[in-house]
Amino acid sequence: MFAQNAELRFGTVSNFGREGAFTAQVTINNNSSLALPKGEGNWRIYIHSVKRILSSDSAEFTFKHLQGDLYELSPTDKFPGLTSGKSLRFPYVARGHIVSYSDFMPRAFIANTAGDAAVFANTDTENLEAFVDPFIKPEQFLRFDTPKDFYSVVTTKSRYHTNMAINQLDVDTEHVKIVPTPKNVTYSKGSAQIDNRWVIIEVGGLAFESGYLQQRLHDAGLSLEKRVSTNIPKQQVIALSVDKKLADSAAYELNITSEKITVSAGTATGVFYGVQSLLSLLPVEKATVQSVPALRVFDEPRAEWRGMHYDLARNFHGKEAVLSLVEQMGRYKLNKLHLHLTEDEGWRIEIPGLPELTEVGAFRCFDLTETTCLMTQLGNGPSKSAAGNGYLTAADFTDIIKFAAQRHIDVIPEIDMPGHSRAAIKSMEARYKKLMASGQKAAAEQYLLSDPQDKSRYMSVQSYSDNAANVCLPSTYEFIEKVTYELQQMYRKAGQKLTVFHMGGDEVGAGAWTSSPACAQLFANNDKGVAGVADLKPYFVQRVSEMTNKRGLDLMGWEDGLMYDPNNTFNRNQLFNKRVIANAWDNIWEAGVADRAHRLANNGYDVVISGATHLYFDHPHEASAGERGYHWATRYTDLAKVFGFMPDNLYANADRTFIGNEITNLNGLVGRILPPLKKPGHVLGMQGQVWTETIRTAEQLQTMIFPRVIVLAERAWFKAEWESDSPDVSKRATDWREFAATLVAKELPKLEQSGVKFYLPPPGGIRVNNQLSANSSLPGIGIEYSLNNGKDWVQYQDKVDVGTGQVLLRSRLHSVVSNIATVD
Repeated sequence: MFAQNAELRFGTVSNFGREGAFTAQVTINNNSSLALPKGEGNWRIYIHSVKRILSSDSAEFTFKHLQGDLYELSPTDKFPGLTSGKSLRFPYVARGHIVSYSDFMPRAFIANTAGDAAVFANTDTENLEAFVDPFIKPEQFLRFDTPKDFYSVVTTKSRYHTNMAINQLDVDTEHVKIVPTPKNVTYSKGSAQIDNRWVIIEVGGLAFESGYLQQRLHDAGLSLEKRVSTNIPKQQVIALSVDKKLADSAAYELNITSEKITVSAGTATGVFYGVQSLLSLLPVEKATVQSVPALRVFDEPRAEWRGMHYDLARNFHGKEAVLSLVEQMGRYKLNKLHLHLTEDEGWRIEIPGLPELTEVGAFRCFDLTETTCLMTQLGNGPSKSAAGNGYLTAADFTDIIKFAAQRHIDVIPEIDMPGHSRAAIKSMEARYKKLMASGQKAAAEQYLLSDPQDKSRYMSVQSYSDNAANVCLPSTYEFIEKVTYELQQMYRKAGQKLTVFHMGGDEVGAGAWTSSPACAQLFANNDKGVAGVADLKPYFVQRVSEMTNKRGLDLMGWEDGLMYDPNNTFNRNQLFNKRVIANAWDNIWEAGVADRAHRLANNGYDVVISGATHLYFDHPHEASAGERGYHWATRYTDLAKVFGFMPDNLYANADRTFIGNEITNLNGLVGRILPPLKKPGHVLGMQGQVWTETIRTAEQLQTMIFPRVIVLAERAWFKAEWESDSPDVSKRATDWREFAATLVAKELPKLEQSGVKFYLPPPGGIRVNNQLSANSSLPGIGIEYSLNNGKDWVQYQDKVDVGTGQVLLRSRLHSVVSNIATVD
């Protein structure tokens, strides 16, 4: 009853004045008829704070850190009580800065000592402004004042002037564009008018590709017959065939004349990509006659690895969210789906024989003993049925593998260890307790990931002190062996082969294993070449390497999982796998670690460029408090920024520092010469990433990924003329404008038809002499304005008289609308 009517709110007081920290407050407004009694009491309040709380000046409350982002607020004997109609504020100091509403987590709750919990109703929402005080002052929406934050928060006025510069560019709209751009395309006069008299013919071995084409054409309004034949008519036919002369497995040729369309490639993969290029030419509207231009395409990808990483471990969004992403990846010729299946906050894949991993590890709730679930995290509150909980069954995962393989996408499973392993550790501890209670000591210890005698003290980046699997326990490796075996079985059931095992390996808290008796014994024996703590990470990687190599697998990990320190990689010759692949992610330019990609490649590791400053799609779309996402690597990542990324010219992407200063001399900024890439053959390609700490629903997931993933696909497939160590910024801007026009005209409407939610940038606008002028960063997007606080919306045409009252703006494309902007 109290939580239903009382209100809990968060507020940023100031990001200024404290180096590396900010001040904030929790406010409780008692709008209920009940009172909280004075004194210590038998109740506690629980909040989620992803920013580590360092201290509080409150005498009435103590802030106790439990694990991760969960804090317990306990009343002291000085708590004055909170009667109906009264409010109390509790200040605190936390690490870093906070400039987005999504940095505050929902579903704060109150609980009694019996374990009964109730969520504060105003926080039980994804409308974050319902419980976060507005950011209205510079010290709230800027990150710091010393040094100055050079990333200004956007306004409708600043958007307007930025958009003006973009909109003045002339672009080529004569030809219908294929996305991603083909390597070579020649347009001819005329077109093919496809109607139901046309026939799809495949020359054997292309059943899925021809059936896929037939279905997509049916979705476009056509009903074409499909045949298997070597006898191809000369007219009104779409012919799919394998031509062994095309050596690259992804290369294809597409030839369109008024009478015939042919797609040929050296493999079914290439044919599938040729089919996608044909479908890319189709108009948006359904029709019984579809016109595509006459042209000839010779195409192949720039990169072997064209990937998208999806963290479904922090928050789980269901099997359909994965399948939807896979479908769109196939349409844009991406070929690697990196599934981050395990984390501190959740284990999301069923492993036969280890039911605790999903019974306990796939759910978060209010159980501080963590016997039935993990401790609640990331704003999902006390309920086990809350959003973000759940897992993929083995059958679900097999279905995903099959679905992806049909679209020529490899699924790369990541089991993140030894850090980021809390869900697995707590699940195996629950298993241990259960089996020990029935006297099964040997079975209880078989897969244990933690040493009960380990007194090591550490804190991970995400504020966990118990998330590092003990690499000195033999049971840790039995666990990995068991999980790897079961994963391989799932791939075999799908008719596929697991080829790459991603071990994670990143962000182990400093101090882990330093007081572990098991590790001390390992050091004493020294029969594994392990003399001290610094040897433990390479020891772990070497053992996992040996294990996976015996299973015929390549090994993959995040870059820091394969390095002693920022400059020194593990000895590649001591790892057994034919290929060891690193995701090179940490590229905050002035930190001096953006050269890790080159260091790893030069030392014999294969590398996938995954730079956080441009390719982390969990970062905001623009510098605005209302935009979802973290901002630790860069203040924002918009579509143009992704489009401009150059994977072959890594250092040339250094545009701005973390605080927003323009970078003109990267070597000077870092203070040393950054190593060149000596072995470019070891750079496999590039990959986008989405981490889901702030993403609790499937719709939120899609609006963070789309349409950025389409722009990623463009860069992964096609190398533009302007890419170089000194890029032609004028040509890049023109190309972006042309690509954006295609995005609006075709690709976004097709996403909408597929039921995919996507992000639209809000419009810019200014008011001069009561006249409104508005524009968009994407050409062709509709703009609407409201003069009555959003009750009614009117299509913006050109300069319009709006008077002196409040003016709201939003972008619209069919049924999709942007966030609302207020004209300054």
